[in-house]
Amino acid sequence: MHAITTELKSPPWLENAEGQARRVGVELEMSGLKLDELAEQVAGCFGLDIAERGRYERLLHGDPAGDWIVELDYDLLKRLGRQERDDATLADELGRSAEEALAWAAEALVPVELVGPPLPLQRLGEVESLIVRLRAAGAKGTSDALVNAFGLQFNPEVPSTGARTITACLKAFLCLSDWLVARADIDLTRRVTSYVDPFPLDYVRRVIAPDYWPDLATLIDDYLADNPTRNRMLDLLPLFLFLDEARVRRVTQDGLIKARPTFHYRLPDCEIHRPDWGLYLAWNDWVEVERLAADEMRLNACCAAYQAHLDRPLERWLGDWTAILEAEWIDP
Repeated sequence: MHAITTELKSPPWLENAEGQARRVGVELEMSGLKLDELAEQVAGCFGLDIAERGRYERLLHGDPAGDWIVELDYDLLKRLGRQERDDATLADELGRSAEEALAWAAEALVPVELVGPPLPLQRLGEVESLIVRLRAAGAKGTSDALVNAFGLQFNPEVPSTGARTITACLKAFLCLSDWLVARADIDLTRRVTSYVDPFPLDYVRRVIAPDYWPDLATLIDDYLADNPTRNRMLDLLPLFLFLDEARVRRVTQDGLIKARPTFHYRLPDCEIHRPDWGLYLAWNDWVEVERLAADEMRLNACCAAYQAHLDRPLERWLGDWTAILEAEWIDP
């Protein structure tokens, strides 16, 4: 069994392509705290100022890394909340009543989301401390209620925008994906949604092949052909949109895809109400992906072993690839 440590592990790449410290964005979905309660807790933790951006969004200013965002994770309500309200006519009053009814219904089903700015890696410990504070204030996660499907998402800055580094990280993620899913122990509510769909098996086979080291254009085209959706455990659309907007927009016009030079790791649940839960669980698992990717000889051997596993149907159904990974490919 892979040892669990509460220490936040260090990834193999500490700098980006420009030689600057890598950064990571963190997103947390939760219930138990109202919008303004969450904003006040975050502002109190980091000494920030709160500003309104509509009725369902708060911007927290004053962090040198950038603004924190607290919002109701419901795009329609956010758009309505940015509109000025005027009750001068019956239509205005009806619109207000409809919005309030929608907000009331959403409160039981829609999470409040905290979106952090791109933080230097060394500040992840501050987010861990914030989680402890929010838990004490009453924040609740996925397993607190049957209807909850709340996630923790990481946006680690890529160490390089070169095709070889991105491909290596993708290969490593695909090899470790079964292990990551087992470790994350995803709640049934999120499993039955399409938020974190696995990659198609044919695509997995193509990418882990020993001769698959494409140029950037081919890497993006191959990804888009099989994954024209944000609903993957590792979503590369924000990265590819940053690198080649025209190429991505020819395939998808989804306005929710935001260009940024990061991986978008969407798999883990948010279990913020549990005292044994923290950022370290998912972050340290992600670090294993990067460590495998950074060692090309080890990565190629792991890809070959995974390919052999996939080529044996009986072993695939009855074998335990996650146990093999822990025994041979995961750092203790």
